[in-house]
Amino acid sequence: MTVDEVEKKEEVDNQDDGEDVEDDDDEEGEEGGEGEGGAKKKKRKKKRNRKKKKGGAAAVGEVKEPTLRPPSLGLKDTCFTDYYVKYGQTEPPTIPVAALFSGKPFPVGEIQPHALESQSYRQNSEELRDMERISEDLYTKVRNAAEVHRQVRSYAHSFIKPGIKLSDMCERLENKNRELVVEAGLDRGIGFPTGCSLNHVAAHYTPNPGDDTVLSYDDVMKVDFGTQIDGRIIDSAWTVSFNPKYDPLLKAVKEATDEGIKTAGIDVRLCDIGEAIQEVMESFEVELDGKTYPVKCIRNLNGHSIGQHQIHAGKSVPIVKNGCEASIRMEEGEIYAIETFGSTGRGYVVEDMECSHYMKNFDAPHVPLRMQSSKKLLGHINKTFGTLAFCRRWLERLDGASATIHGDRGQQTKYMGALKNLCDVGIVQAYPPLCDAKGCYTAQYEHTMIMRPTCKEVVSRGDDY
Repeated sequence: MTVDEVEKKEEVDNQDDGEDVEDDDDEEGEEGGEGEGGAKKKKRKKKRNRKKKKGGAAAVGEVKEPTLRPPSLGLKDTCFTDYYVKYGQTEPPTIPVAALFSGKPFPVGEIQPHALESQSYRQNSEELRDMERISEDLYTKVRNAAEVHRQVRSYAHSFIKPGIKLSDMCERLENKNRELVVEAGLDRGIGFPTGCSLNHVAAHYTPNPGDDTVLSYDDVMKVDFGTQIDGRIIDSAWTVSFNPKYDPLLKAVKEATDEGIKTAGIDVRLCDIGEAIQEVMESFEVELDGKTYPVKCIRNLNGHSIGQHQIHAGKSVPIVKNGCEASIRMEEGEIYAIETFGSTGRGYVVEDMECSHYMKNFDAPHVPLRMQSSKKLLGHINKTFGTLAFCRRWLERLDGASATIHGDRGQQTKYMGALKNLCDVGIVQAYPPLCDAKGCYTAQYEHTMIMRPTCKEVVSRGDDY
């Protein structure tokens, strides 16, 4: 169901409710002529109305105070899993975010000034404000996607608990993502597969079909997922833990991410952001089972610029000192994912384990394909994902990852040979899990921000992190 269809349905429902009221008025007029029979008819009609209100969508649009707390640690004290009810959303959320805010502006992200003193003039420049008005359509799409991300992750906070199977967790989160963004193929949908990397695995892990891994009390899990509208991707992540012994690790990474956001701004050197992040991150240590570990930045993982339908748009934001060329700076209009990774291990990751993440190269070469299965799979990738990341789980869904495009006839079968062939010829890139030393623990926090002409807007910021 599209956003327009949802809004039309709500209008029809409202009209139906109005007709019921008019019927009651008509029956009051008939009561004098029909006597006792008319009164009984009126009584029956009122009873039906009461039943409809009780069993229908009475809660839709009803503004409430959030009350439900998450079971996991690593989130702010202001975090409520039902935070969205303050906007009139249902619990659990079922109203598409675009319909929820129909006729109203989407929530604006956290506003911060650009870090450099030389850019302070931007805050009060009327000329730059006029430039922002020209980009209002872009900001609206990004804020829409960001609010979807906030509502989906708030809902996820409620069910991510020890004992949940990671494949079930991902499916539940992704289905809610599709529902609230109103999935429409490349126009609207999921930005990339849900990462749920555990412990020493820092990134790029999501369960493949048949993976029955279960979340445990002593796990440290990085939840990283995205939403996209018109290819404008919101990339945001947080770390889940239940054992308080990991709190210093999570605090180190969260504060390092916030420092990176604070240091960012137009004309800021990316290497300076990395130096600021490292200084905060590595001021922490964590005691695990009687042994003290320094928290280290994972030096070969970075934040990144984001383009339309392009999760990594060319610039990397380091999280250590001297992590990139000193000449590379942030520029007006760019969108960035500021993310940091901390580790109790060596602070360096390598590719390991079975691959689950794949993505068509943004500048993929034109290569003649001999295998018919490769041509078929590439056609599916082009139509369904374009240059957005995907995973094997999605290929095996009945809808092939998009009910809008394929209905229930999108499932790919016997595709592994074709997928390998597409990787071998350079059309598709495989992204295996990135792992630190076994036995260590890693954490991640991430936000998406826009370098607006007058300020920087942390669009993915929420009450949770």
